[in-house]
Amino acid sequence: MGENSVQNKITGAYYVLTAAERKVADYVLSHLSATQFMSISELAAECGVAEATVSRFCRRLDYRGYSAFKLEVAKSAAQSQSGQEEEPELPETPDGIQELAGRLTQSYSRALAQTTALLRPQSVIRAADILSRASHVYCMGQGGSMILAMEASHLFSTCLPHYYAIQGSHIQAITAALLGPEDALLYFSYSGSTKDCVDLLLQARNAGAKVVLITRFPKSPAAAYADVVLQCGSDESPLQLGSIPARMAQLFLVDLLFREVCRRDSAAVARNRERTAGALAEKHL
Repeated sequence: MGENSVQNKITGAYYVLTAAERKVADYVLSHLSATQFMSISELAAECGVAEATVSRFCRRLDYRGYSAFKLEVAKSAAQSQSGQEEEPELPETPDGIQELAGRLTQSYSRALAQTTALLRPQSVIRAADILSRASHVYCMGQGGSMILAMEASHLFSTCLPHYYAIQGSHIQAITAALLGPEDALLYFSYSGSTKDCVDLLLQARNAGAKVVLITRFPKSPAAAYADVVLQCGSDESPLQLGSIPARMAQLFLVDLLFREVCRRDSAAVARNRERTAGALAEKHL
């Protein structure tokens, strides 16, 4: 899905919308197919807002009016069944497993394609510069995002010795308070709008550390405190829990960033990989 799709425009502008406009955004992201058939009055009624709010929402996304907006919604709906698909239901019979697998594959593919479309090569290069120059890189997140932080730390640690996953909000706060200009923070937050996330990034910024943020929303509150923002794909309402496709999109960015960092000193990386492989080989029977 292209950078200028309705979904990407909404998620990109989500945190500069008013509270009433966010109601429209949430509804459209969750009911893209239905929205293309609605009049402005029907959409306003479904969202519990005034028609004027819907008009302002459309103009905020740089559409001339509701008709132009609805036309783009229809184009996006034709490319995918909906901007926010429901979780595929479990099959009633074993024969349905193959169909379920196919639907999941399509969902994952869309998330990766969106991430690729949103990719900014210069942002990846800047993030790799920060991580390569840092004395210590601390990987953090909250809830399910912490799992991604641990995965990132594990991947980088296979050949680079200065990556650490920090768990627990209290330990994270302590670590952020003791950061210095030579340190970097690699933070994961799909929404970029949790209090812990914003507080930690503010602490890191005040301490002079560099911050790389992986998120879906480049204009989220946390993004204001990041030196580099890497945007993942996967169309979800910001109020919903993260899905597997969204996590895969973030891991895709981790792998891309990892390879760019390793490319800076491929000889040293190759030596370190050989050493770690030898150490782990001793643990196999």
